[in-house]
Formats: sequence, C-alpha cells, structure tokens
Amino acid sequence: MRIRTAGVVTVLGLALAASGCGGDNSKDEPAAKATSPAASGKLVIWADDKRTAALKPFAEKFGQENGVTVEVQAVSKDLQTNFVTASQQGSGPDVVVGAHDWIGNLVQNGAIDPVQLAAEQKSGFNETAIKAVTFNGQLYGVPYATENVALIRNTALAPEAPKTIEDLVATGKKLKADKKASEILCLQSGQNGDAYHIYPLYTSAGGYLFGTAANGDYDPKDLGVGKPESIEAFKKIGKLGEKGDGALKRSITGENSIATFTGKKCAFLVSGPWAIADAKKAGISYDISPVPGFAGGKPAQPFVGVQAFYVAAKGKNKALAQEFVTNYVTTPELAVALYQAEPRPPALTAAFDQVKGTDPDLAKFSEAGKDGQVLPAIPAMAAIWDPFGKAEAAVIGGADPAKTVTAAGKTISGQIK
Repeated sequence: MRIRTAGVVTVLGLALAASGCGGDNSKDEPAAKATSPAASGKLVIWADDKRTAALKPFAEKFGQENGVTVEVQAVSKDLQTNFVTASQQGSGPDVVVGAHDWIGNLVQNGAIDPVQLAAEQKSGFNETAIKAVTFNGQLYGVPYATENVALIRNTALAPEAPKTIEDLVATGKKLKADKKASEILCLQSGQNGDAYHIYPLYTSAGGYLFGTAANGDYDPKDLGVGKPESIEAFKKIGKLGEKGDGALKRSITGENSIATFTGKKCAFLVSGPWAIADAKKAGISYDISPVPGFAGGKPAQPFVGVQAFYVAAKGKNKALAQEFVTNYVTTPELAVALYQAEPRPPALTAAFDQVKGTDPDLAKFSEAGKDGQVLPAIPAMAAIWDPFGKAEAAVIGGADPAKTVTAAGKTISGQIK
C-alpha cells in the first residue's frame, strides 16, 4: 500500500533516527582527485529495505570495476527526513533512492545536486519519468520506475470493467444486495482521508490542485483547492460517501483496503502495483483497468509517481556518485533487478520492454496512468496533503462540501504563504 500524507516535508533540526548510517568518509580521496570517477574511496548509498537487497550485487560490481568500496545501507523509516537531516550534519550518503516528489524539499534544503544525462540517455526513458525528475528546468534525478493507481477488479465478481464510476457503484450495490460482497468499493480514506487515492475522482469531477505556469511547471500561486471547481468535485465525492451511495467510507483504510479486496469482500480496489502480490497470493482472478470517471465528467487522472536515484550535494564522493547514477543506474540490468525486487513499471524503456512479456500487468498499469498527472514536487505540495485529506474524510462522512473545502483552501493557502 501507499499512503501519501506528507510527500514533501520541510525538515530542519530533526533528530537523525539512522545516525551514523553514512559513516565517516573524511579520509576518502583528496579533493584534487574527486574529478576522476574511478578515484579510490567509498560510495555510500541509502535506500529502503527492498531496494537495498536488489542494489547490493550491482553496487559490488560497480565497486570492483572502479576500485572502490560501495556500501548500500537500508534506512527503513523516514528516509527523506533522515537524509535531509544527515545532509545538514555532514553525515549523509553519496546517493539516495526515493520518490520524485521529494525533489522540491531536497533542492530547497540544498541536499541534492543536478545530474547530467546525455540527450541519448534521456531519450531511453519514459517521457513522463524525465518530466517528473525535472525541477526548475534542471534534471535532479535518474528515474528507474513509475507508479500510479488503477482499478483492480475481481473478475469472478465483476467480469466487465465499469465505464463510469456510476456503473461501478451500480455493480457494487447489486453484489451487496446479492450478498456476494460487503463493500461497493475499496478506495482507502480512513479518518484523515487520502489525497493520493481519491485524486482520480477529484480530477474527473473537475478539481485541480495547482495550475501551471507558462513553462508547464506547477504554479503554487494558482491553488485550486477552495475554488468553485474543487467545491463541485467534493460535492460529487460526497454523493459517493457514507450518507450517499456508501461507495466511499472512512472505515476503508490503508491498512485494510487491499485485505478487504483479497478477502473477496469487495469487487473493486483502487490501488497500485504494490497490491498485486497480495491478490496473487489470495488466488484472486483479477484484471486491471483505468480508474473510471464520473459520467459526463473529465477523465479520471491519477497521480503518476517516479522512483529515482539522487546525488547528495554534500556527499564525500560526488564525482563517483555522478558516475554511478548517470552511467550505471541507466543500464537495463539494474532496472530489471529493481523491478524484480518490487514490481513497478521500469522507467527505462529497454527494461520495460524486457519484462513486459512476462508481466502483462505492467502494460495495464501504464495504460491506466498514461493520461495521469505528475505528482507535484514543488515545496507547496507539503501544505496540501493533510488539509485536503481531512476535508475528503469529512465530506465522505457527510460534512458540507462547500464549507469544508473552502476552509481547507484557506488553511493550505496560509501554509504556502
């Protein structure tokens, strides 16, 4: 599961939970040698548990080829927070692996450097992935995987993919009436809402978070939350809620949404590639299709997220880090290994083509996200998650949409200023 409640956070003065992970590299090669990618020294990479396991054999190979020591260290919790704090303390890694929506915060805190990819290298990646790791006109990460939510359907309960959310609700209600399911839809909300998972319905109903500037970047000055479009969107979301159709419920959370689906208590699940392993383990006959929008509404556009490698601005071995992310992370072999560690569509086209033949789900998730919106990486996005989510949960519970969303917009606007 993925719960996006604080995709971008400003972290200053926080304690480093993984203190010492970066090690003391003060005796690495002299600065005069730092321009040589193959200079002797130590390269430290931080990643989460799954990616650490996949990276280690490739990191060892890179180290052997370049005559250096490479350490891949797992930071299980609060990786972004720990990285920024470690960077400020001079005890961070040389490379960190994480989501693209960290970029605004990492740049704001001076924690990462731009990376240089040749035009030929860039052309080998999914275009959306490159867009996601571009901030203020500069490339700040090397993408390796994309992700977005889709509609995962139990085909034994619902053989046909619904064309609209209204079709889905009608099917879900009939399944409940026939006692074949206990829930219409498994879309996680919980008591605090979940902006990430509700976003396709919000966009289909006409809502938006940020407008865009002339160069295509998100514009924090053009906040959509609280505008008439967002109020209308939340009115439609409210009609799906607990005092309406009952399709959206606060009792469906990040902890139980997938389990409710795999337990055959609902025919429809809005989730991402991370849910598929559980569906397979449960023996669910499933299919994947785009999240349906409202009848007569706009297309439902999920957030598109990207996982990427970043070069630490205050790393001890920056030249070697640049070599690793630009000329090693860009190989299909590593991209496939990371896919095998946690199946998400590879951002590198050659790797995607290599694995899609053995995993038809990849193409279906990519199709579901082809018209999606890149998850904003601007620092202002930090102000969205909590107020938006709480407004969502309140409206699902029956609160007045206009008052609730207007208040959320004021809160968000105040935090951005």
